[in-house]
Amino acid sequence: MPHLFSPLKIKDIEFKNRITVSPMCEYSSVDGFANNWHLVHLGSRAIGGAALVVTEANAVSAEGRITYADLGIYKDEHIAKLKEITDFIHEHGAIAGTQLAHAGRKASHQRPWDGGAQIPSDQPNGWRAVAPSAVPFNEKDEAPVELDKAGIEKVKADFKAATLRAIQAGFKVIEIHAAHGYLLHEFYSPLSNKRTDEYGGSFENRIRLLLEVVETVQEVWPATNPLFVRISSTDWIEGGWTGEDSVALAKVLKDTGVDLIDCSSGGNALVPIPLKPGYQVEFAEAIRKTGILTGAVGLITESKQANDIIQTGQADMVIIARELLRDPYFPLRAAHELGYEAIKWPLQYERGKWPK
Repeated sequence: MPHLFSPLKIKDIEFKNRITVSPMCEYSSVDGFANNWHLVHLGSRAIGGAALVVTEANAVSAEGRITYADLGIYKDEHIAKLKEITDFIHEHGAIAGTQLAHAGRKASHQRPWDGGAQIPSDQPNGWRAVAPSAVPFNEKDEAPVELDKAGIEKVKADFKAATLRAIQAGFKVIEIHAAHGYLLHEFYSPLSNKRTDEYGGSFENRIRLLLEVVETVQEVWPATNPLFVRISSTDWIEGGWTGEDSVALAKVLKDTGVDLIDCSSGGNALVPIPLKPGYQVEFAEAIRKTGILTGAVGLITESKQANDIIQTGQADMVIIARELLRDPYFPLRAAHELGYEAIKWPLQYERGKWPK
């Protein structure tokens, strides 16, 4: 059996292989509601053989959405359709996960195909973003409101309420989104956090909100279910968050009971990133040496490449985005290319299997 298709048990949840569908924003919701697009998009990846299917960034509050068309889990009314989706995913042998998120200063934007610019708060579909400091991501953007103590407490309460809804919706994995320049990353990165209170300044202060969010989620999330955190392993710019910072953070997260770190990078500064196949895998490998499980992301597009990452111990999961947009059945194809014919196909698709 190729290492890519070896099972992985985390707490009480067993993943049938090491392939995860990465959270990918679909910008296809109205007022946060999931719909049949999400059912088909996520459900087809479950049919395609992935072990874990994670929703796009699921906003914990309306003001925490990147765009007005983002998925949300900030109303009880959101639960019913999400439950339909998780039921379908589980019926087809995958595990359903959701990524809980708050966009921070990168909120209130147009959808990418409408240009992606921030919508001013006085315009339709716009609102005032919040952040650790009143520093916009882009100089053309409206400055966000610096969160006061009451605002920080609301963020934590929103994550807790979203976790309770995620349980009702049937999710078995939660990933806390603390990457890509969104709110929790904004707090731990010195590029965006200029505070002088207990949430700013030192490394310990800047990671405080992330740790408090982890704690508040753990208060209600079943101890038997996995809890992941996605981080940006580097800001790719001098004076920003570094790979060494990420290793230090990983040690703290491991001690708090986080099960896996999804090791992405960037998103908090307008800087070039040296893209190449597997360009972020080194972060997963370095962080894994702390003893915590890791997921590798970033231009993982080929079956041998994905298998090698697992086989060589660089990561415990491969978390794939664009290749699974191009081919929802990448896991079935990868199994064939790696000579693993024992993978289970959906009965409806048996006639489409590659000949031996």
